[in-house]
Amino acid sequence: MVSVLSRRRFLECAALLSGGVACGFPTLLRGQTAGQKLNIGFIGCGGRGAENLTALAGENVVALCDTNANNLAASAQQFPKAGTYRDFRKMLEQKDMEAVVISTPDHTHAVAALAAMRSGRHVYCEFPLTHTVAEARLIAQAAREHKVATQMGNQVHSADANRLAVEWIRAGIIGAVDDVFCWTDRPTWPQGLTRPVDTPPVPAHLDWNLWLGPAPERPYHPIYQPANWRGWWDFGNGALGDMGCNLMDAAFWALNLGNPSLIEAESTGMTQESAPKASMVCWQFPARGALSAVRLHWYDGGKPMPKETAELAAGIKNGAIFAGSKGHLILPIGGLPRLMPQPHDFNPPQPSLPRSINHHQEWIQACKGGKPAESNFDYAGPLTELILLGAVALRVGKRLEWDGPNLKAPNVPEAAAFLSHPCRQGWTL
Repeated sequence: MVSVLSRRRFLECAALLSGGVACGFPTLLRGQTAGQKLNIGFIGCGGRGAENLTALAGENVVALCDTNANNLAASAQQFPKAGTYRDFRKMLEQKDMEAVVISTPDHTHAVAALAAMRSGRHVYCEFPLTHTVAEARLIAQAAREHKVATQMGNQVHSADANRLAVEWIRAGIIGAVDDVFCWTDRPTWPQGLTRPVDTPPVPAHLDWNLWLGPAPERPYHPIYQPANWRGWWDFGNGALGDMGCNLMDAAFWALNLGNPSLIEAESTGMTQESAPKASMVCWQFPARGALSAVRLHWYDGGKPMPKETAELAAGIKNGAIFAGSKGHLILPIGGLPRLMPQPHDFNPPQPSLPRSINHHQEWIQACKGGKPAESNFDYAGPLTELILLGAVALRVGKRLEWDGPNLKAPNVPEAAAFLSHPCRQGWTL
């Protein structure tokens, strides 16, 4: 693999993977039985963090971390025996912790996940797995190197709906798939903005420096935190980062998409600082064995889809449509797949994929020596790379020819600046 910036930079990243907070920590025992409870620490306790805490409350919650003192206090009331921290680097010094759940904004996913895995902990991380394409590759490599159980929090991957859709597509029910259309009603937060010039005081409950983490230093402003960080490139990747891992999961899975060959994008209302108000992205994939070449389309912010597709998508806020040679499969988020035209005597194929026991419980079982969770980082890393490449194409504003094995766009050298970024001092990968 060649660095996205230079071979020297890649070698630096590789060296960092073997260092960091792992020093001085014993290797954790892997021999738990299914009946034993797992000792889990939580990085991020509000929003998705609170939902993950509820989902995993049956295990031993031994540590809680949040840069927001109000979130931390609320979670500490629920789990009074857990250690409490503002800085996850300090939390990882607690030695009884066997696993970590990361529910922070995207820009801190990689640095937290790498630190946890280097210290021998299993990791559950919200999606997208990382903030940059290069981080996604590093995260997947680190999970293999440290032999820890992992899961990304795209819970649709465990839903029966996605597994039905994958089975029907693989069985050829709609024939060869030439195009997949994904759309979302996001963003539901402000985008296309410039950086504010006023500098209001930091709220007493928030540690702004820790919240920034590896991101470049900037003054606090309520427009970033707690709810609107997704719209700012330094912290998120807009609507793609918010919904891509859910909406594109079935296509990535059913069609074995892997690396695209070309990515094109267009948008309205984008700035250097903030993601666009609306965008369209198209990834092109070459033939893959018996699977024909396919195009994957993304629409957000009200960007119009082709007329026929828009008619099929009517009334669905977030979904995907697979256009095949024999018909269409429509997969709404939160609903079951359906076929158009509707067959009169449809006999679904026999199930070929195991049904999930529960997205969180898949990970718990894997942590205790069971089979790997289905959205482990070997799967989630490449899916995240694909989605974040769309954000890169938006930012460079040019058609990207993609060399996946070497993580570079040979025809657009300036894309390297968006495939990776330096971390602020004290927050190295």
